[in-house]
Amino acid sequence: MTTSAATVPGALAGERLDRVVAVLLDCTRSEAAALVAEGAVTVDGAVSTKGSARVEADARVEITREPADEENLPKADPSIAFDVVFEDDHVIVVDKPAGLVVHPGAGNTNGTLVNGLLARYPEITPVGAPERPGIVHRLDKDTSGLLLVARTPDAHAALTNQLKARSVTRRYLALVWGHFDSPRGVVDAPIGRSARTPTRMTVSARGRDARTTYEVIEAYTDPAEASLVWCALDTGRTHQIRVHLAAIGHPVVGDGRYGGRRTPAADVGRFFLHAAQLGFDHPVTGEPLTFESSLPADLAEVQARFSSGA
Repeated sequence: MTTSAATVPGALAGERLDRVVAVLLDCTRSEAAALVAEGAVTVDGAVSTKGSARVEADARVEITREPADEENLPKADPSIAFDVVFEDDHVIVVDKPAGLVVHPGAGNTNGTLVNGLLARYPEITPVGAPERPGIVHRLDKDTSGLLLVARTPDAHAALTNQLKARSVTRRYLALVWGHFDSPRGVVDAPIGRSARTPTRMTVSARGRDARTTYEVIEAYTDPAEASLVWCALDTGRTHQIRVHLAAIGHPVVGDGRYGGRRTPAADVGRFFLHAAQLGFDHPVTGEPLTFESSLPADLAEVQARFSSGA
């Protein structure tokens, strides 16, 4: 059996036990409720089988589970290259290169950022979900930029709750096709999987709520109409920025999946999306932290091909 334990942060005070367990393990509410119901969860040393029970701040929650299949868990790989822009005993901020998958999954069983993190920070093994230890949020394989990683279970719980409370700032730079009618705006539309193509996401009434704020930085006319924009995530759905911008007629340049591959002049081998700013409160001290990542050379080269024509 394996045991995960964490102290309930103040932000989760008064929440239901099943939600607290879901945050601690980065699992679904139904999975958390099942663990509670089967007696796998203790609060301050006492077994609690009521998912609706309210949990106080600083309570110690422990979850005991069957050990995961060791063969399927990610292994440390010191050959994985990535830059760290900040680290302390509780949190790590990574500047992820494009082309690197964040954690193992279908079609990517190794060679991921998680494999590299385990080599450099083996203590994250019991933090969060076993198949993606330490991971608080994700970036698409071809999206470069800043990613937040927890180093302890307590930090993971606090940071995951900040993410759910939408208090983590995530701003992206995107080059998109076309000119906007307004220099700033909000796309508020639910996103779900496409019924026709399961690997694609789409705006759908059956999807989960999703909200993206955008602001135009610069508009270009040559070699075609395009705009450089800031995009801020209020939610974090799969492919959210790419789907939302395509839905309003401004697909991300180079994004063949969502209609953004239009001219060889903008071809860089990936779509133009970079996680440039990340802000959050330190999970232990509460200090506000903000980090920035410069546009990578490949995207800067593409941007340089566009001009206002003036």
